[in-house]
Amino acid sequence: MMNNVVASLQKEYSRLETELGRVGKALDALGGRRGNKLRTGRTLSKEARERIAEAQRQRWAKVRKAAAKAAK
Repeated sequence: MMNNVVASLQKEYSRLETELGRVGKALDALGGRRGNKLRTGRTLSKEARERIAEAQRQRWAKVRKAAAKAAK
């Protein structure tokens, strides 16, 4: 009895996995998956991008300076 129930549940689980795969493929084809959406967030100004880039250059310079000190 219990084996029949387990076998039935496994069969249903497999069927549902297959069906979910089909639905996922259909959503991909239609561009409806959330992970595939185009980013429509905020746009940074040129000045903001430059400030961010300069801050990153300064951080890397600090890392390189520390590495050079450690190498000596």
